[in-house]
Amino acid sequence: MAAVSISSSPITQVSQHAPVNTSLQPQLLTRLLLDLRGRRFSVDRETIMNLPESVLLCLFPNGLVLSRQSQAFSDGGENEEDDEVYGVDFDPECFAYVLDFFRNASDTFYGTNTSPGLFAAQQHLLDGSPSDFGPSVSQNPLLTKQAIIVLREELEYFAIPPKGGRALTDEHGTANQALLDIKHKCGQNVMDKRNIFTALQRNVHKENNIAEQHLIDMLCMSGFNRDDEWGFRAMEPSRCCISSIALVLLKTGIVHHPPGQNGERPVTIDYNQMATAQKLLLFWRKPARKCWWDGLEVDLAVPGEPPIPVKLWARRVWTLELSLV
Repeated sequence: MAAVSISSSPITQVSQHAPVNTSLQPQLLTRLLLDLRGRRFSVDRETIMNLPESVLLCLFPNGLVLSRQSQAFSDGGENEEDDEVYGVDFDPECFAYVLDFFRNASDTFYGTNTSPGLFAAQQHLLDGSPSDFGPSVSQNPLLTKQAIIVLREELEYFAIPPKGGRALTDEHGTANQALLDIKHKCGQNVMDKRNIFTALQRNVHKENNIAEQHLIDMLCMSGFNRDDEWGFRAMEPSRCCISSIALVLLKTGIVHHPPGQNGERPVTIDYNQMATAQKLLLFWRKPARKCWWDGLEVDLAVPGEPPIPVKLWARRVWTLELSLV
């Protein structure tokens, strides 16, 4: 039997690599159009990916696919991507606050077209010995990234009005106007208390909780001040809930001094502060949560009226996270 040459075989004549139908391949979205309670934001993919994990979870609790599944379902228009609007139940002012802070932090660290950033002045630190910052530079991203501490609070409050008052509920459990007014005033009372650490410090004194005191001390050593206020704080619509967030740059111990006579900007390192900052890397992409109850008695009466004592309970949930941009 004559041997069949490989070149003439009908099997080998078929291409070993099947043609790829590019129209069915997922397309990565370059920008997302988000609708946050009626206010729209056009955000690029990289900005979305750099946001804190805890914020992304609030924005997209069911996850987010950053790709178009197939062109077969599109009309091929160039601007079709802009027509895909993602509805998000998140405060637009809070989102704008986060975007502005991250953008300004990135511009300051990496620089802009008209102004060099801090990173250019500290690049020589990458040539330091491994013993300076740990086993290797790759294991200390604080040298090459801008670190931001993200602290969020979700506060749900409960008002207990005095007995025998006009604040009541009907047989269906629906609050009357007097009770709604008390809830609104309680919410405003909590809103006006913008200091970050007051409630936690009060809990430290009440429970003598050493771990909570260490948390406060660590945050204040890393970028916060003890009298700092929340960067954003607002009541959630139709809920007895207040959302707050504070963002600060992590103190890494890398100090940029003013330019000298020759124009160079000296850079020095506080190694103790660097060691403290590296502890915060435990919260990079791994948000930590803390929950506690806080009870107070407040007087909602306006000047000249009889006292209206109300017991106000608040369930506070803190989320601590470190972001690198």
